[in-house]
Amino acid sequence: MPVEEPHRVICHLDRVLEERGLTLAALAEAVGVSVVNLSILKNNRAKAVRFSTLTAICDVLDCGIGELFSVAEA
Repeated sequence: MPVEEPHRVICHLDRVLEERGLTLAALAEAVGVSVVNLSILKNNRAKAVRFSTLTAICDVLDCGIGELFSVAEA
């Protein structure tokens, strides 16, 4: 069985939330996902994210994908 390499995508949700003055709980309610799932994303433990979830997060936070994520150097 192949070993899964860790991804290099870094989530900046904590910074964007702070800039917008929102809590994770408020974002979760507005987006319609659980605080636990957003926490997994925020703490860089997510393995995948649905486009519909990303779209909803960007809509609520009035931001683009590039503000939420970056890719670390290899």
